[in-house]
Amino acid sequence: MANILLFGAGAVGAVYAYNFMQAGANVTAVCRSNYEAVKKDGFTMRSIRFGNVHYTPNVVRTAAEAASQGIPWDYIVVCSKCMPGSTPSLGQIIKPAVGPKTAIVLIQNGINIETEIAAMYPSNPLLSCVVYLPTTQISPGIIDYGASQNETLNRLEIGTYPTSAVQAHKDVAEHLAHLVKKGGGNADVFDDIQPRRWGKLVVNAAWNPISALSLSSDADFLRSSPGAVDLVRNVMLEIVAIAKVMDIQGVDEALAETHLDRHLARTVGKEPSMLTDVRENRPFEVEAIVGNAVRLAKEHGVKVPLLDAIYALAKGLYEAGLRSRQEAAKGGMA
Repeated sequence: MANILLFGAGAVGAVYAYNFMQAGANVTAVCRSNYEAVKKDGFTMRSIRFGNVHYTPNVVRTAAEAASQGIPWDYIVVCSKCMPGSTPSLGQIIKPAVGPKTAIVLIQNGINIETEIAAMYPSNPLLSCVVYLPTTQISPGIIDYGASQNETLNRLEIGTYPTSAVQAHKDVAEHLAHLVKKGGGNADVFDDIQPRRWGKLVVNAAWNPISALSLSSDADFLRSSPGAVDLVRNVMLEIVAIAKVMDIQGVDEALAETHLDRHLARTVGKEPSMLTDVRENRPFEVEAIVGNAVRLAKEHGVKVPLLDAIYALAKGLYEAGLRSRQEAAKGGMA
């Protein structure tokens, strides 16, 4: 039986907690804002793929609490938002639970997000994953996985970091995919996961910040002005330009047009996670999705004026949200 510590049991993490439990794994979920609700009542998931189900993994508040159970964790599956450069770092937060053979699995958005963990745990298997899962936590412990959208999409793309990892680490990736599939999900292992990450970034680096800054769904933004379509297209093409210089295969203009066409065909818009975070005044993944891309562009001499502007605006919005939360916290202590 695999021992899995799931760090970040929000919308995505809750679905994978169920998936791994269905595969027969021993699952402990590190919950934060939803801890009280999940500890008391477990998770309720409304889903077309899995049906309407109720399930209760073991729940803890921190990785340190999980470590105190004395369980040798085979996997630490990270489904939290990716916040590179934060203090304490992700590596520091999970450190109490990391054993010499623990595989660290990053199911997170963004690009160039693996380096901090790789530097801190150079001998542990490190799996970088791209996820496609239409899921939302509509209230603490209540998960809508595709039910309101009539969707069953479930795809996890897995690869080792680095690509040149030893065979034993690649075997760990295959075993993770086996567990996901055994529990009713879909998973594929790739020799090189980075083209998959960049392929998703073509969409995320355009739509997440544009929707967050405009407070608009994709369909609403595309209808908002004559220049909206070209703006989205040109941001996508700047990501393509960075990927080309870095020799990322398969990330090209045709891929950008395919992604854009899919959004143009929608009559009912979708709101990306960054917009939801802004509406609810939560931290959002500006560095992982936009900032890291801008820094890689500068490192490789690629001009990305639109991404530069979007990053500056999104970073300003992020800092404004941080200030408002800090002020609210001071007011609550008064």
